[in-house]
Amino acid sequence: YYNTGRETFIVPVVWRNEWPVMDPGPHGVQYTYKANFPEVKQPGARPQSGNFAYTLTFEKQLDPALLFLRTVDSSSFSLSKAKGLTLKLKPETVAETGNPSFIGKRQQHMYCTTETELTFAPKAENEKAGLVVFQDEKHFYYLCKSVANGQPLLQLFKSTTDVKNPELLAQMPLKSAAGSVQLRIRAQGGAYGFHFSENGKTWNVLKDQVDGKFVSTQVAGGFIGCLFGMYATSSGQPTANTAAFKYLKYAGNDPVYKQLK
Repeated sequence: YYNTGRETFIVPVVWRNEWPVMDPGPHGVQYTYKANFPEVKQPGARPQSGNFAYTLTFEKQLDPALLFLRTVDSSSFSLSKAKGLTLKLKPETVAETGNPSFIGKRQQHMYCTTETELTFAPKAENEKAGLVVFQDEKHFYYLCKSVANGQPLLQLFKSTTDVKNPELLAQMPLKSAAGSVQLRIRAQGGAYGFHFSENGKTWNVLKDQVDGKFVSTQVAGGFIGCLFGMYATSSGQPTANTAAFKYLKYAGNDPVYKQLK
């Protein structure tokens, strides 16, 4: 099982009987190769191989690595140095085929971490904002801040065949209704861990060892892999509320790259 999508690699090729043969050596395709040509540094380029790590900020423009679901709706978000990325809550959800308020990046490692700081004051139970592990409309996990009976909560949902009723896997009360909260998702091979912090220092586990196979290519189908998305929804109801994401951190931690050092 794997949760990454199709990637691009460069390997040695020879032609045999009018067919290309990838890496004709005795050990097949390797994880790394020594390039026989100089590297040309690209200003501002993000790393794309190994256990890289970087932080995306949202002061002036969105990074090219970020993706929308379907048509870009420029009216649904804004950027600023003070708040970062502000998403308008939209009635559309990622469980449907509309145009939700969602911006994400690809999961590029089987072992990795993604993290953000969310500032959001939900006004009703239908209003939610947070991070989603998204494979398709029927296969995703949603770590979000919301409210129930006047109490601010952090919740974890799993998609179901009923687009209006995802399964609630876990929830935990938060101290502040309007304050910021840090959200973290850890991919651990065949499982995900969902964590949060209200002070940026002490991290709490909302739920660990959540089944990663559910959002894998073998179960969900396709070939695109998972996205880690910043996502805000009013679950079918109109609202003027917004949610701000200060940054988006990503760090790969695949064991195979550690063995190559």
